[in-house]
Amino acid sequence: MAAPTPHGKTCSFAEITAIPAIRERWEKVRRYFFLRESTYDMTNRCNIRCEGCYYFTGAKQFAEEHPDESVWRSLMQAERERGITFAVLAGAEPSLVPQLCRICAEIIPCGAIATNGLKALPRDIDYRIHISVWGNDRTSSEIRKADNLLVRQMANYRDDPRAVFVYTFTPHNIDEAKEVTALLAANGQQITFNMFSAPIGYTGPLRHSPASLARTAEMMTELLHDHPRTVLFSAYNIVAHTHALGLHDLFSCPYPRRNPSTAIGLGRSFRQYRTDLQWDRAAACCVPDTDCRDCRHYAAGSAVVTARMFRHATDPETFAAWLDYVDTYLAVWMHGYTKGPNLCDHPVVPPASH
Repeated sequence: MAAPTPHGKTCSFAEITAIPAIRERWEKVRRYFFLRESTYDMTNRCNIRCEGCYYFTGAKQFAEEHPDESVWRSLMQAERERGITFAVLAGAEPSLVPQLCRICAEIIPCGAIATNGLKALPRDIDYRIHISVWGNDRTSSEIRKADNLLVRQMANYRDDPRAVFVYTFTPHNIDEAKEVTALLAANGQQITFNMFSAPIGYTGPLRHSPASLARTAEMMTELLHDHPRTVLFSAYNIVAHTHALGLHDLFSCPYPRRNPSTAIGLGRSFRQYRTDLQWDRAAACCVPDTDCRDCRHYAAGSAVVTARMFRHATDPETFAAWLDYVDTYLAVWMHGYTKGPNLCDHPVVPPASH
């Protein structure tokens, strides 16, 4: 990947948004600024066990399940009343409790579900579905202890517009992304990219190095160029997620775990509920128990980067790169949202805080 370009001449926001392509994209994405997320662990059960799993790290895995549908219904109604407009359903494996996922979707219509894809979620649950991919089927057998996983995932979600495959790059599966992306492209399915971000205390082989970050950036760039209809990503996504610094050090994380303020934004609204329907502000972030200094997770970036609009509104190039990131985020997370062509086709240096 080419070296990121420095920032251009500083302009006013009015001057930046007077550029027709930028103004059109700005008007498109700003309609979704009503989204206020929280996340919910739906079950503590899973049908596979993966190396470096976030769920089975820390205390949340020991929370008891709350299978009572009426209790879940009451929780989601209370969440809607306190202003939550977007629900992220995760945990160990939410597809094992489709009846609870359905309740969430009925009460909060916008949302996404993180799943391993081994069991198809019913079509009437109208959330975006993120299907985790950690390499080709040989690697899945080794790391996730599941045979023919990609083939089964693709079959479960063929012709399903809710589905987007989330390829998590580790130092060992970078080249395999070509094979996986080509398979998904041939089947008319979409993919976005994630970076393995080490759980607290993790010292295993999946943690990235400077060399693997650089190689990943090159591969992401190649795949974005070769499969523009299949890959939901942008040049600025690549910069933000493969930088030597993690997301918190680059942008400062607004999730409660790293943000003491309760005045505005995620510091005030975000909660991460465990399966016992309790939450802990000190641990509340989109991927609990991640080592914050190593966090390059796509779910974290969806809030961390997008929350820094004013930092990027300095010149047309930097703001266009940020708009590409937001456009990508919405396409990945919002069912029915269509990503437009990227406005900035080259890497841009992330702006420093002021």
